[in-house]
Amino acid sequence: MTLYPVIMAGGSGTRLWPLSREHHPKQFFPVVGDKTMLQQTVGRLDGIRSAEHPILVCNEAHRFLVADQLRAVGVNPLGIIIEPEGRNTAPALTLAALQLLEMGDGRDCDPVMLAMPGDHVMRDVGAFHEAVEAGEALAADGWMVTFGVVPDAPETGYGYIKKGDALSDAAADTPAAVPCRISEFVEKPSWETARAYVDSGIYLWNSGIFMMRVSTWLSSLERFRPDIAKACRRAHSNGRVDGAFYRPGAPDFLGCPSESIDYAVMEKAAGLPPKGRHGLADSAVVPLDAGWSDIGTWSALWKHGEPDCAGNVIRGDVCAQSTEDAVVVSQHRLVAAVGVKDMVVVETADAVLVAHKDSVQDVKEVVRRLKSNERPEAESHRKVYRPWGNYEVVDSGPGFQVKRLTVNAGAALSLQMHHHRAEHWVVVGGTAKVTRGSEVFSLSENQSTYVPMGTKHRLENPAQTPLEIIEVQTGGYLGEDDIVRFQDDYDRH
Repeated sequence: MTLYPVIMAGGSGTRLWPLSREHHPKQFFPVVGDKTMLQQTVGRLDGIRSAEHPILVCNEAHRFLVADQLRAVGVNPLGIIIEPEGRNTAPALTLAALQLLEMGDGRDCDPVMLAMPGDHVMRDVGAFHEAVEAGEALAADGWMVTFGVVPDAPETGYGYIKKGDALSDAAADTPAAVPCRISEFVEKPSWETARAYVDSGIYLWNSGIFMMRVSTWLSSLERFRPDIAKACRRAHSNGRVDGAFYRPGAPDFLGCPSESIDYAVMEKAAGLPPKGRHGLADSAVVPLDAGWSDIGTWSALWKHGEPDCAGNVIRGDVCAQSTEDAVVVSQHRLVAAVGVKDMVVVETADAVLVAHKDSVQDVKEVVRRLKSNERPEAESHRKVYRPWGNYEVVDSGPGFQVKRLTVNAGAALSLQMHHHRAEHWVVVGGTAKVTRGSEVFSLSENQSTYVPMGTKHRLENPAQTPLEIIEVQTGGYLGEDDIVRFQDDYDRH
């Protein structure tokens, strides 16, 4: 049997602001360890003998980040599905299921999927592999399988799964991984209820990881949420291949309800009598004791981030004096913490967060307020990633803006024009190929040029090393939407 991993990489991670932003969420950062959370998720599949290359589902704005990060670790995905707008995990898994059916060659006409978020951490990868192997036979036999994390504390930020009868006929290498029927899913509890759940030994954290056949998922979705199934089928049938990506039909997908796998199907199927239930699949949970965390808050990073001898988790240029049990993160400048205890301090180029560890769940409310006030810090960092490289705003004021552009080897910006601004380019590293009106010429280090307002222009990097440009924009309006594209290698409009 072949197992087809489906990695859902569309989360926003608002509780890890200001590191995580809407346009560059936590799965694309090395939050724990040297690799990004997405790269760790893909790497976790190594060692599962039956696993194929993954198929990924991500947001339109993140497609090149996903492709670049997979390329950096030598992973060639089966496909990358681009959502025109996020609709939660149930539609994402449905698109992947339909894509896998289309890829089928007769041998895998009803493949088994392992659906997993791209922003989780697991310290014991071997235990994860054991849990997957314990659930594979059930999934192949038509069960809907989920993985429940063995709790080590009364957490109020997770949903819980109540175990039913053990499935003694399902073999497992360790008793902890013996699958059970699912009795029920329960919402995020109060601390007192969570404490009782942990003490009982029959409740597990809901990990959001699932395994089942394509037919099992689609038939269950048709039964419980036919509206989602119908919208996704239409979107997929009206989709198109775009280079390395698959784009479902946008109008159909935008009309799809937003729902999680849990709410759409799993909670409705849990606890129903086994077999003969209008053809519905049985549901099972496999206990997972692998040092799992979704690193959903800064306090979770403190718990999983290898504290120093004073209990501090430190990232970047930090000087900590008389500081205990704190998270201190610096991205751009020296951060000095003195006499700090149980605090979170996170510095980025354009924002600083200071919070008590007991209040980090409320960081998402800060993001909500920033968005309601239309603050750019809610969505983007100063460094913004594009398919051709990235740019960072260095300075700005009335009528001007200064950016540092990095153009990847062999990459090119679109042939474009601006109605409201002119641009001055200075090459500080590499060689640039410049199109300006009817002219095409090269610029080397320490050379510059000027692009008048309303002139068609393009910047390319013909070399095998990055091109570094300082760009000075001048004009009455400097917004990113003042771009008219005439030709673009990345199908942007």
